[in-house]
Amino acid sequence: MFTAIGELTDIGVNWVALFALSVSTLIFTGLYYLGKNGLDFSLRTFIGLGAGIVLGFVFQGNLEYLSPVGVIYVRIISAVVAPLIVLSIISSVTSLGNAKRITTLGFRSVFWLLINTFIAIVITLAVSLLLNIGKNANLNLDSVDAGKLADKNVSFTDVVTNFFPENFISDLLSNNIIPLIIASLALAIAFIRVSDRQKVKPFRDFVEGAKEVVYGVVDIVIEATPYAVLSLTATAVSKASGKAEAIVPLLVLLVVVYALCIFHTYIVNGILLLFAAKLNPVRFFKKIFSSQLTAFTTQSSVGTLPSTISNLVKKVGVHEEIANFTAPLGTTIGMPGCAGIWPVILAVFAINALGIQYSVQQYIVLAILALAVSFGTAGVPGTATITATAVFTAAGLPIEVIVLLTPINAIADMARTATNVTAAAVSAAIVARKEGRLEDSVFLDLTAYQYSSVTEIPSDVEIESQTAKGGVSK
Repeated sequence: MFTAIGELTDIGVNWVALFALSVSTLIFTGLYYLGKNGLDFSLRTFIGLGAGIVLGFVFQGNLEYLSPVGVIYVRIISAVVAPLIVLSIISSVTSLGNAKRITTLGFRSVFWLLINTFIAIVITLAVSLLLNIGKNANLNLDSVDAGKLADKNVSFTDVVTNFFPENFISDLLSNNIIPLIIASLALAIAFIRVSDRQKVKPFRDFVEGAKEVVYGVVDIVIEATPYAVLSLTATAVSKASGKAEAIVPLLVLLVVVYALCIFHTYIVNGILLLFAAKLNPVRFFKKIFSSQLTAFTTQSSVGTLPSTISNLVKKVGVHEEIANFTAPLGTTIGMPGCAGIWPVILAVFAINALGIQYSVQQYIVLAILALAVSFGTAGVPGTATITATAVFTAAGLPIEVIVLLTPINAIADMARTATNVTAAAVSAAIVARKEGRLEDSVFLDLTAYQYSSVTEIPSDVEIESQTAKGGVSK
């Protein structure tokens, strides 16, 4: 018997990993039955997160049979993103009816996405300088090879030209979001310009039908989120635990990054929601929590996009036209976590650690550079490294510092991505409010009341009171 087990071990069977998979399968079964019994989706996802953390620590380095679950989820949801964006934008814009509304929607979306990132840049710069991030850090750049990062740097003119599609099919296959948005807008505008709508009716019918099918796929994939979160979290924790020694010297920087991301995600966005969107921030964050959690574990704004759009439309009350336009735009423009917080704090870290003399004017230029880089940022894992490289190159800072900070990059990326997704969702909500396309009845979970206008909708306090009396279903 022992000989047989030894032979199986020799051919590559990892029994500890197999046991970890068995335990995970039991947890998956539990999550399934919790869902069957009506437990809230967000709670199940949170349970998956907690279970993943425990599994990651317990089975460190032995999760090779579990990790494919998360990888498959990310691949499938990434495959859905491109057709979702194309069909959603064409459907939304063709329903707008005129180019003027498209222009207004575009400007408003870009404005609020950039405002969100600009606030992140200013706060990060202020906090980094106040805390003297990087001061007395012992950096040795002599043995660091930054050649690969230098190759990733893209000039500003290339960034602009890359906005425009060269080959629609290749952009579709590569998830090149901005070229897809521009190509989709071009098709939709061409549709609007056709005077005889009967001639192009088959095209719109096809788009609407295909959109419904893709949305159906998205719903199925999103249902698998708690299981994917468990797998992705366990894998991330397992890898991070093995790098603990390398992370300890950079722990202060990591803590500050997380503090900044949390502050921006909930405080800054909460204020924007309260004053610009006229929405209760606590209620809003509860409604998009599953998207934040998905972003945190997948480290992909693009991969989280189906969940973000679904929550915006079904839970927040943002009209489909705006959710399908602003949220995808938020995966490439703005990105306060990856294009605001990360490159700025790394730049200040490098300046202080290397004793570089920097003037107020140079810091202002640094902030402007970070905002400029936020145009065309790809919402996929690893993007922050590219944006940081671009900022460092433009500011004349040694990109070798970015290499030295690689051990904390993946862990920081989890918080950065959640910040990016939240900012995109908040921007969509603000634009919807400004456009008059936000359904307060959906946001407030009103099902038993019928209101003729927004002014008739009761306050949260009144709703709670009526709920207690059985008057309003919440």
